[in-house]
Amino acid sequence: MFDKLEVFENKYEELSARLCDPEIASSAEKYTQTMKELREVEAVALKYREYKNCRQELEDAVQMQREEKDIELSAMIDDEIKELEEKLHDITDQLKLLLVPKDPNDDRNVIVEIRGGAGGEEAALFAAVLYRMYLMYAAKQGWSCELVGANETELGGFKEVSFMVNGSGAYSRLKFESGVHRVQRVPDTETQGRIHTSTVTVAVLPEAEDVEIEINPADLRIDTFRSSGAGGQHINKTESAIRITHLPTGLVVECQDERSQYKNKDKAMKVLRSRLLEAERERQQGKVAQERRSQVGTGDRSERIRTYNYPQGRVTDHRIGLTLYKIDDILNGQLDEIIDALTAADRAERMKDDTE
Repeated sequence: MFDKLEVFENKYEELSARLCDPEIASSAEKYTQTMKELREVEAVALKYREYKNCRQELEDAVQMQREEKDIELSAMIDDEIKELEEKLHDITDQLKLLLVPKDPNDDRNVIVEIRGGAGGEEAALFAAVLYRMYLMYAAKQGWSCELVGANETELGGFKEVSFMVNGSGAYSRLKFESGVHRVQRVPDTETQGRIHTSTVTVAVLPEAEDVEIEINPADLRIDTFRSSGAGGQHINKTESAIRITHLPTGLVVECQDERSQYKNKDKAMKVLRSRLLEAERERQQGKVAQERRSQVGTGDRSERIRTYNYPQGRVTDHRIGLTLYKIDDILNGQLDEIIDALTAADRAERMKDDTE
């Protein structure tokens, strides 16, 4: 581990020195690239310096205790040694965590797709609740969101809705939302007060860069149609909505949010690239069926990553056994407590894998 840490510290010193180079400082492109590389090693390098300083303080304290003849002073030094040993242990754990390989997609923008599963109209209504929850969470993070497409129901729910989230670290925070979300509540239409169980599937895809996925225009069928809302009410009278079919895979993407046909096509292509990138990643890992099931499942009521129980005011994430009795806060976009716990569990698992 310490050989790796020395490499990080040397790289940090090298990049810090390069920032002072007039050639780098005068070029916006070179300066930005150097700063990006610096940020990638900075946290590890500075934590390693903290480790070395703490270790030196501990060695000095141990040496002082050996030479100290006064019993009272020796006891004080002994307390200091215990504190430094605990601090050094904590810093070591933090360094191990920092050295866990980072998900290369973590800094990317994402495309979120939400679909009503089992439960009919009640599932569609909860899909709208989750859509609102993610928009509010994104706003709290300072991210921007763009609607890609939506299939609304008469009562204001969504059979499906997809949107883009643009912001630093969007994928790192939202990737754990992929899966089946189960809701237990009494629908407004239920006259006897019975609790219904419905499901909504969520898929979170990292946005693909143009250079990663080459798409042959001959493989695409592009159709235009009129955008429409619930009940067939036309949003506009021009055929600006776009439907793109990727013929080799059968993937279909629609976008009807913008009045401009060009903007709708651009958004639809971004979604298509991201879906193709995800499919390619799954193929490379050799887990196509397994990964897809873990992403969105079948929408069956028995599959779920999280349950939202309205009568009890409870939200339970079944992957880590976390239960919080603050459903209103969570549905209003306060997701950090859940996401932080999932992130910590994921890191712990990857640390375990890295040491085996």
